[in-house]
Amino acid sequence: MASFNRVIADLKVFVRGYTRNKVGLFFSLVFPIILILLFGAIFAGGGGPVNVYVQNQDGGLASTMFLKYLNNNSTTTVTLVANGQDFSQFLLAHSANQGVFIPENFTNEYISHQSVNVTVYSNPADTSSPIVVETVGSIISQMNLQGAQVMYHVGVQQDNIKSQSYKYIDFLIPGLIGFSVLTSPMFSLVNISSEYKKTKLFKQLSLTPLTKTEWLTSKIIWYVVLGMISFVIMTQVGAALFGAHLDYALMIIPFLIIGPLFFVSLGMLVGTISKSVESAAVVGNLITFPMMFLSGTFFPVSQMPMYLQNVAHVLPLFYMIDGLNQAMIYNNFGQALFDVEVLAVLSVIVFVLAVVFFKWRED
Repeated sequence: MASFNRVIADLKVFVRGYTRNKVGLFFSLVFPIILILLFGAIFAGGGGPVNVYVQNQDGGLASTMFLKYLNNNSTTTVTLVANGQDFSQFLLAHSANQGVFIPENFTNEYISHQSVNVTVYSNPADTSSPIVVETVGSIISQMNLQGAQVMYHVGVQQDNIKSQSYKYIDFLIPGLIGFSVLTSPMFSLVNISSEYKKTKLFKQLSLTPLTKTEWLTSKIIWYVVLGMISFVIMTQVGAALFGAHLDYALMIIPFLIIGPLFFVSLGMLVGTISKSVESAAVVGNLITFPMMFLSGTFFPVSQMPMYLQNVAHVLPLFYMIDGLNQAMIYNNFGQALFDVEVLAVLSVIVFVLAVVFFKWRED
C-alpha cells in the first residue's frame, strides 16, 4: 500500500538536493527564459503588419470580404497584384515570402456551398510566413461559420481562432513551455536512474519502506510544481516584454500535470533499461532531440514536409504543444481535450512500464 507520508518525505529530500544544484535550477527555470528572450527578440522584434501580395481573380462579394479581413492593420496588409500576371512568377520577381491567390468563381462557389481552394504561398524560412498562414486560416474559419459548408485551402490548418492580432511570439511560447516540460524531467531522470543504479543507491533504498511507485511519484510531483512555476515565468516574461496574447484557460492545467508525468516516467524507463550512464545519455538524446525539433517547438508543424508531419504526429511532445496552442491561443477545447486524452493514455502506459522495469537491485 502506497504511503503519502513516504512520498512527501522522499519529495522533501529530493527537492532539497535539487535546489542546491545550480545547474539543474538554471536549465529548469533560467534557460527557458533565455530562450524566450532570444527568440522573442529575433521573431517578435518586428513592429508593423506583414504585407501580403494578393491576386484576386474573382472580384465578387465573398472575395471582397476575404480581402477586407486580410487587410488587417494590426497583423497583415494587402497589396493587390494585377490579374494579367503570372502570380508565382510575380512573387519570385519581387522576392516575396508570402502571397494569397483567390481563384475565379470564388464567390459563386462560396454562396452555393461548394468546395473552393484558396492558395497560400509562403516561405517556411521566413518568420512572417506563420503569421500569414495562421491569419488566413482564421479568416477561412470565420467565413465558414458565416455560411460556407466547406472551404479548402493550401498550407493552412483550419483552427477556430478568435482574434487576428496574434504574433509569432504567441505561437512560440507554448512550444517553449513544451520544451521545458520535456527537457527538465527527461534529462534529470535519465541521469538519476542510471547514476543511482551505478552507485548502488537504489540497492540502499530497497532496504527502506519506500516503494518504487512512491519514489517515482515524488519525482512526478516535483516536476509538476517546477513545470507550473516555469509556465508562469515564461508566459509573464513573454507578455511583459513582447506583448504576447495568451489565454489562461483551465484546460492548460492537465497538460502541466500529464506532461511531467509522461516525461518523468519516460526518463526513468530509459535510465532503467540502459546498461550504463553513458548509454542512458545517448538513448535519452536520441529520443529527446527529434521531439524537440519535430513537434512544433520552434517551427510550426504545418510548415514541415508531409512526411515529417506524419512523424510529428507520433511524437508525444507534439500533443503537448498542440494542446497548449489549442487552449492558449485558439480556445479550441475540443482539440485540446483530444490531445490531453492521447497524452494521458501514453503517460499511463509509460508509467506502468517504468514501474515494471524499475528494479531496486540488479539481477
